[in-house]
Amino acid sequence: MQTFRLLPLDRSALHRVQSLPKGGYRHGQTRNSLWQTLGARRFALMWPNRRRRREAWSAPQRPAGSRRRACAEPRRGAGCWRDIPAMAEERGRDEDPGPNPSVLFLHPDLGVGGAERLVLDAALALQARGCSVKVWTAHYDPSHSFADSRELQVRCAGDWLPRSLGWGGRGAAVCAYVRMIFLALYVLFLGDEEFDVVVCDQVSACIPVLKLARRRKKILFYCHFPDLLLTRRDSLLKRLYRAPIDWIEEYTTGMADCILVNSRFTAAIFKETFKSLSHVDPDILYPSLNVTSFDSAVSEKLDDLIPKGKKFLFLSINRYERKKNLTLALEALIKLRGRLTSQDWDKVHLIMAGGYDERVLENVEHYQELKKMVQQSDLAQYVTFLRSFSDKQKISLLCGCTCVLYTPSNEHFGIVPLEAMYMQCPVIAVNSGGPLESIVHGVTGFLCEPDPVHFSEAMEKFIHEPSLKATMGLAGRARVKEKFSSEAFTEQLYQYVAKLLV
Repeated sequence: MQTFRLLPLDRSALHRVQSLPKGGYRHGQTRNSLWQTLGARRFALMWPNRRRRREAWSAPQRPAGSRRRACAEPRRGAGCWRDIPAMAEERGRDEDPGPNPSVLFLHPDLGVGGAERLVLDAALALQARGCSVKVWTAHYDPSHSFADSRELQVRCAGDWLPRSLGWGGRGAAVCAYVRMIFLALYVLFLGDEEFDVVVCDQVSACIPVLKLARRRKKILFYCHFPDLLLTRRDSLLKRLYRAPIDWIEEYTTGMADCILVNSRFTAAIFKETFKSLSHVDPDILYPSLNVTSFDSAVSEKLDDLIPKGKKFLFLSINRYERKKNLTLALEALIKLRGRLTSQDWDKVHLIMAGGYDERVLENVEHYQELKKMVQQSDLAQYVTFLRSFSDKQKISLLCGCTCVLYTPSNEHFGIVPLEAMYMQCPVIAVNSGGPLESIVHGVTGFLCEPDPVHFSEAMEKFIHEPSLKATMGLAGRARVKEKFSSEAFTEQLYQYVAKLLV
């Protein structure tokens, strides 16, 4: 029978570890990773005292074929041993990550938006798959969040930290980094949480903090879109301000154990933007649609939102932010007025629905800008603004509208087109970014140039061809079920989590 002796972590033992062949190590994949494990944290064990050396050498011998984690009990023991035959049996074998892995989500602000929708869908999907899921965020208001967020354990820390440095939203990026770093520190040292995998998104600055965990956690980062492309650099001062922030984003993103993106478009932008990560090929995980909430929801009456006699209802769903190009919807409506008879024009109405937060200065300013534009264009009787609508209101609007106007250019993915298509509502969107992968031009909607003329032409088709809505609506629902089902999303996400634990 083969026997193995416990090797003390002295110079000779470390030399023997270095001389082992590459591959097949129980604690890591290569000799270098094993050396790092034995090095930084356990440097003091290289010269254990005499009593520990005697205990190590006199430890009971273990039979061949037995298994134990490498460097087990590092704080108490002085040795590190391996059962080479047992390790050879395990090479190439996929390990079971164990029942019910625990997953912790970190998100900056759990409000109402596409990123928040994806985080909730991911958390609910893993929870339904049997994982233990908790969500930590810097801000959470149940009355200003998606209804199904109440089905999760949501905890908040760091809401007292500022969102910006003074008037005008200055320093918002720095404040977002500080809030996420504080949140990660709080979870590690004060949160009393036990978890196997951390899923974070939007702000990658928290990843180095998560690496400080006593037991190293696996980190999955979901990149909606590089943040450095979402801001303008009009002045030298702004460029100097953004330089370290952009570097931190790129460097810390590369520290994640797994990187996911939401579309092929974002994957290409990721490689072009992060030059030092050009060797990284992020995996694509398309957002899904939680159709259960749409199928089970009870619609609300819209009499207080839509004036009587309106037959052609156009709907815009987006946050009140300038990058969403909401003015395009209003400009297209103005062009449409010139293309219709007065009888048809009187039956047209546009609803501008979107996420709105009074704490966000841009939301407040842009909402006032849009209202002013409506008044100046004499559209007050043809446009209704709806801020921070409920899920029931959204579903009712999707059921009753003629089509959805989706105006952002180079949108990362866009969950609104999926919601509209599932509710059998065609979509008119800009022909760039994520909609190119979700919408089939001429089948489930129209992809147009981002100008009011092309948008108004597409809108006119639904007025002159009423049957177009039903035809495209059926095709849209079929496409969502086929390519963006929650079942496929759940299984794919769970496999990414399971691989991290092997």
